[in-house]
Amino acid sequence: MRNKFLKTGQQGFHPIRKIRVALRGVQYAVVFDVAVTYKLVLSLFVLAGCFYYRQWLDFGLVFVSTGLMLLSEMFNTTIEALCDFIESGPDRRIGIIKDIAAAAAGISIFVWFVIVVIELIRVLQVVA
Repeated sequence: MRNKFLKTGQQGFHPIRKIRVALRGVQYAVVFDVAVTYKLVLSLFVLAGCFYYRQWLDFGLVFVSTGLMLLSEMFNTTIEALCDFIESGPDRRIGIIKDIAAAAAGISIFVWFVIVVIELIRVLQVVA
């Protein structure tokens, strides 16, 4: 796709190409980042339980919180990779940037964890 500000890249808008690129990014995140993989698998189990017992509000809550958590994890991974690409050695400023990115991911993981645990307890109560 053409970057209109830098005037680089190919001309034309190709939605199928954009979808393929996005799916490839998700694939990389799931395959190469264990933190993303295990959280996604855990969320899928809870989502399956909510879907099976027709708890649609709970399903939506877990779905949205999982999406936001995955986004923050992927942004954190991206920021860390860019920082390592720019400066491979120890640098105080790079460390601060990585710490802030990790804190943002940590907050979203905490919120996701609380929601998943609450919803898992609710699904288990319906089963019993």
